[in-house]
Order: sequence, then C-alpha cells, then structure tokens
Amino acid sequence: MSEQFRVWAPAAQHVHIRIGETDHPMREAGGGWWEAEADCPPDARYGYLLDDDPTPLPDPRSPRQPDGVHGLSQRFAVNPELWTDQSWTGRQLCGGVLYELHIGTFTAEGTFAAAAAHLDHLVALGATFVEVMPVNAYNGAWGWGYDGVDWFAVHEPYGGPEEFAKFVDACHNKGLAVCLDVVYNHLGPSGNYLNRFGPYLNPDATIWGPRVNLDGADSDEVRRYVIDNALRWFEEFHVDALRLDAVHALSDSTAIPILAELAAETEALSAKLARPLSLIAESDLNDPRTTTPQAAGGDGATAQWADDVHHAIHTAVSGERQGYYSDFGSLACLATTLESAFFHAGSYSSFRKRRHGKAIDRRAAPAWRFVVYTCNHDQIGNRATGDRPSAYLTPGQLAAKAALVLLSPFTPMLFMGEEWGASTPFQFFSSHPEPEIAQATSEGRRREFAEHGWPASEVPDPQDPATFQRSKLDWSELAEEPHQRLLRCYEDLIALRAAHREFADPRLTDVRTEYDEQARWFLLRRGRFTVAVNLSENDVAVPAAGTVVLAWEKPSTDGASATLPPHSFAVFRTH
Repeated sequence: MSEQFRVWAPAAQHVHIRIGETDHPMREAGGGWWEAEADCPPDARYGYLLDDDPTPLPDPRSPRQPDGVHGLSQRFAVNPELWTDQSWTGRQLCGGVLYELHIGTFTAEGTFAAAAAHLDHLVALGATFVEVMPVNAYNGAWGWGYDGVDWFAVHEPYGGPEEFAKFVDACHNKGLAVCLDVVYNHLGPSGNYLNRFGPYLNPDATIWGPRVNLDGADSDEVRRYVIDNALRWFEEFHVDALRLDAVHALSDSTAIPILAELAAETEALSAKLARPLSLIAESDLNDPRTTTPQAAGGDGATAQWADDVHHAIHTAVSGERQGYYSDFGSLACLATTLESAFFHAGSYSSFRKRRHGKAIDRRAAPAWRFVVYTCNHDQIGNRATGDRPSAYLTPGQLAAKAALVLLSPFTPMLFMGEEWGASTPFQFFSSHPEPEIAQATSEGRRREFAEHGWPASEVPDPQDPATFQRSKLDWSELAEEPHQRLLRCYEDLIALRAAHREFADPRLTDVRTEYDEQARWFLLRRGRFTVAVNLSENDVAVPAAGTVVLAWEKPSTDGASATLPPHSFAVFRTH
C-alpha cells in the first residue's frame, strides 16, 4: 500500500525516509516541508535521515514509539471500529467534578487497562471528569510525564496508543469525560530531536528544559505543531478536555497568543464534532484574561487552576506557612479567595517580592471557570517527602478541607486517593537511563529542598525504583477505617453539591462568608445553605441555624447557633 509521508525540516539540504531496511528520497514541497510516497504496511517502522547523517531520527509527529524515544517511529491510527462511545455527547466543564490521576501509580499494574477497572469507583464517588497526568512518550520506564519529547506518541509502558483509546472509550461508557494533561511549555532532557529538524526551540530555557519557539523566526510551523497535537487528542482519541501545563511559561510575544489561537481552533473543532471541548490552563499569573472569552478581549480558555484557593484552605487548616504559603493562613485570606478566586490581585507577594495578579470582575466571571482542590500532584509531589495531607492532618481536618472545596462556587478537583485519605505518598520519581541526567535529577532535587531546610537524607532519591513503588495507591485501604468513613463523607459532599442548585450557582456575588480569627471558625453561605467549619482543637459556637443536612461530627444546636466539635464541619439548611 502506498502511503504519504511529510516532515518539516527547513534547515536540511536533503532528506530520506527509512522504512524497514529501505531508504527513500524525499522531495521539497515548499515552506520547509519534505514529502514522499512509499509502499509500506500499516504498522511499518520508519525514521528520517537528514543530510549526511546515517542515523535515522524519529518523526517529530510520531504516532507511536514502540522501542522508546530514541528508536524508530511506527505508523499508527486508532481503528474506528474500536469505538463504542457513539452515544457519547460530551460533557460541559460547568457543574463538573474532576479527578486527577497518574496512570503509573493509580494501580499496582500501572496501565490504562488496570486503571479502567477502577472506573466504577469514580462513578460511585461522583466524579464526572477523569484528568490523566501526561501520557506523551518520554525516556525511561516511569516518571510524572512532564519530560515528554514525542508529544504525538503515548508512553508504551502504560499500554501505548491503542490502550489509551480503549481507556477513553471505557470512560465514556461509564459517563465519565476525559481530560488529558499536556505540556507545551518545554521539552524533556532525553530524546528531544526536534531542533535537528528545524527551529522548534527557544534558546531561553525554562527551569525544566528548553522552551518551544512560539514567537521567533519560522515559529508559525512550530505553533501549528502545538495546535495540531492538541486537536489530535480531541479528534482521534475522543478526549474531552486538555489541561495545559504551566501556560505562564509559554514564551510568546505575538499579538495573538498561542493560548488564544488554540482556544479558537478548539471552539471550531467542537462545532464540527458537536460535543463540548474544554481547555483548562494551569497558570500562576492570577490573570483574569486567561479565561475571559475572546469576544470580550480575553484568551478564551475554558477554565484555569486557582492555586490561591488551595493555599488559603491548606494554610488555614494545617497552619503551615513556609515558602509561598507565607502570605496565606488567615481566615480573612480564606474569605477573599472563596469570594474572589484570587488572593493576590494586585497585592504584594512576599514570595515573589513584588505585586502580583489582577482582580477578577466578580459580577461577570463565572465561578466554575476556576478549578480548585485540597491537593494535586504538585502540592503533594513537590513537598520534600511527597507526604499527603493525611500524613499530618486528622480525618476531621481532611473532611473540613473537602467541604470547603466541594461546596465552594468553583469547579472542584480531587487527586487520586485523597477521597479515602490514602496513606501512600506521591513522591517525585523518574527513571532516566542516562547516568548524567539521573545524577543531575537526584542532586538537583536534594539541593532544591536543602534551600528550604530539609536534610538531604530525608529527600527520596527520584531515581530509586522504590520511590516509584512507594507512590502507588493501596486500594486495600478502602476496606479499613478511618478510610471508609472519609470516603463516605466525600461521596455525600459531592452528592449534596449535585442535588442543590445553590452549589451550582456560578455567581460569585452571591457567595458570603463570616469568620472569627481568634475562635477559628468559618462560615460559607450559599443561598439556603451554610457550611460551618471549626478549624480549632476546641468546641466552638457559630452563628449557624437550620437543619443539619451533613456533618463530620454532629453539632449541638439551640435554634440560633450551633456548637461544632473540634476539627469538624456541618452543613445547615434554613428552609
């Protein structure tokens, strides 16, 4: 069968494609593109030979890397007959509950097929979106996935591209949408051959690796590379949303930012496919423009992560104040974030040593455009020992954090295992086969935390296989206490959120808070409902009245007020 091959290699003088043992010359097609037709089987392995280099390189748009990121590419397309989700019409992010997971540690097996076997748990929990940490191809057997170099390929140890398609199909048949975490701000340190083909990279590297050339010479094709990758996940793999990693690290000075361009093309594809497609930006800029619709002059992302809400809740409950937590912790701060999403909105950030952020328009910005969480992969894994909140908080404190997130006006996201207070850590792990990269990763991790006062001996070696194994969830905990009780609490909170319109109300102007800094109680009022939280170690009386519809520890009431036990919450309904 004759197939068409195309590759962008504007700096090459001549290009060949190697298919099996045969090299075929390619012809220039204009604009730096080279193309050729050749007979090959559907699963042929191939690579490109640039100029006089005898070593074939993987395709920059490789759909599969069966032998790893340094090996030959392999042709692949999802078999249309694989899909059984023909009745799937998609899911809007508004009203959704996300569940973030890492395929390699979600189960003992660490595969898409094994993860699919636990989807009923997510359905019973009340999750509506499965957010999968990056699955693009990277070097090594295991890692977080943010060191990807072959963006179009799927990490083979997870099962490869066909198993990923089956996982998406299984999710849809359970009523779950799929959000895929993608990384467009940098490339990993091993297997990155893009700059051999053309000016894909920006010489101004990020702290994680080389940036992508989004605004320099010949960047139009590089931008197309990014956008085509995103659209492929939506169209060929039926993904419903993309979580865009660290968009603040995208170096782009063009008049139409890549985020806005991608949002416009995503909207057009959504119209073609007749189902909702969402873009969720991770951004630490606290910039309302990110999620402001393009018709109103914004970039048009569907939603953005709101770290300030996490920081405010975490510090109020845990008492931690180190590093970027230093400005947070007061109940006044908690009130600000629950009413306005951003705490730093033009105020001074002591961590950054400058003013930071801009206020949103509370009258116009729908609250569901902000994704909030009690924890996520970063907020756990980037602690020195990768310890979860369950390692240092009481079950009541965990429940209080959950109530503030799940009954907030924002879009909530859970991190795998938090719903039962998993005791296993989620540590930073990697498996770089190159000794120099492995050593640099291990030493860099220890050096980073030494600056924050952590002894090097307490920082797990990311290259040690035991670090990866320790981070796998222990599903047997679900049969034990206090895990069962916490899981029931999460299920009840999500069910309460889904059952009453007040909790789906996107109007921030209708969110009201009250608090007592000294007594350490906090109230979140949502229409008929009041979420009362006691953050102290003592019983406290709070001005909440009505029928108790959900509580971690049953409060005593006298009609006008209620007394909450230590480290607990209660939800009251007035009529």
